Amino acid sequence: MATPFWYNAALSILKPLYQWRIKKRALDTEQWQQECLERFGPFQEPKNLNAMWFHVVSVGETNAAQPLIEHYLKLGHPVLVTNTTKTGQARAKSLFLKAPYGSLFQAVYLPADQKQLVRAFYQKYQPKVLILVETEIWPNLIDQAQYFKVSCLLINARLSEKSAQGYAKVKGLTQGMLKGLDALLAQNQATLQRYLNLGMPARKSQVLGSIKFDISAPESVIQQAKQLKHAWNLSSRKVITLASTHAPEEQKLLMALQPYLNQHPDIVVLVVPRHPERFDDVFQMIQALNLNVQRRSLNDSIQPTTQVYLADSMGEMWLWYALSQVCFVGGSLNEPGGGHNILEPIALNVPTVLGRNYFNFQTIVDEFVAVDGVTVVQNAEQAVQVLMEILTDEHKAERLNIAAQQIMAKNTGSLVKHIEVIDQYL
Repeated sequence: MATPFWYNAALSILKPLYQWRIKKRALDTEQWQQECLERFGPFQEPKNLNAMWFHVVSVGETNAAQPLIEHYLKLGHPVLVTNTTKTGQARAKSLFLKAPYGSLFQAVYLPADQKQLVRAFYQKYQPKVLILVETEIWPNLIDQAQYFKVSCLLINARLSEKSAQGYAKVKGLTQGMLKGLDALLAQNQATLQRYLNLGMPARKSQVLGSIKFDISAPESVIQQAKQLKHAWNLSSRKVITLASTHAPEEQKLLMALQPYLNQHPDIVVLVVPRHPERFDDVFQMIQALNLNVQRRSLNDSIQPTTQVYLADSMGEMWLWYALSQVCFVGGSLNEPGGGHNILEPIALNVPTVLGRNYFNFQTIVDEFVAVDGVTVVQNAEQAVQVLMEILTDEHKAERLNIAAQQIMAKNTGSLVKHIEVIDQYL
């Protein structure tokens, strides 16, 4: 089903605004030009034709798809990954653009969803299958998959009530996209029902759980963490990580932490902002609080006097969690929020705290909340109070970890089910 005229017209009108946004967030002219080429053409030469094409929006989806992508790379399948965000692409490259997968793997930005651009992309890369991860569906992307006879699967699918309401406002467009999918593999029954209500054919849909539960930290990261613990003398210190934070979370949390940091020099806080364009602002804010701060981007090490370490790098989240005794997962105290993935710290047995605005991960978080496997807080002050309690009470930390691991164990196995379905389309 061809995409409607109004949709393509709207994209043409919005194109200059989109290009301006890319320029605004680029760190330099070279980066801006490269991203524009990848999004608007002429596109990079393909490393491999007939690759398995995974579209993962950002860091969270890239992490979720990691074991799946790794599985197919190990089998010798070429893989093309497209991302929507800069952080997502950096994560994908940090995971796979090295031995032993370098020659089989390529990561580029998803082209803007204009018909002629998407068509040119398909012609150039000639993928054998398109696998959309979690939430990212685009009308022309799916329409052209049908045109080029490329099977299109939406896997590990999730859909919040809020997003479903948005799709319902353009029901004709949404129905066309959903009917173009060859399979929809939902994380849970609530997500499946929302897609069915929007017009997804039931015969092509099923619940397979979330592959996010089938994760483990790369062994290389565990070794790197051990080396850094030794090099930075962290064995005698207590490490709190504030992960994937948005404005104004860092400021509120650090202000509440400040008295503890001044009283207890053995505590160090790793701050990992979600968006790289905010790194400098966050650094200046930390300095304004008169906290002793070092930066990852300058290759600084944590000193005995360091109170805050700004982890202003990309693709190293596993490392920061591996160094932590407790963490706060951000994007959950800000408004409107939505939250980020709590499963990475939990996979490393790091007790986890998050704010109340976690609707992007509602079903997953609720399952942990039900057994007291994570702690949900209302504000920054409460977050810091709980973080300090966990840091000083080993029994509390252990109770959280035991409960969380039970949920992890109960939910593993979705990865194998996903592979069985995907293999049918290869």
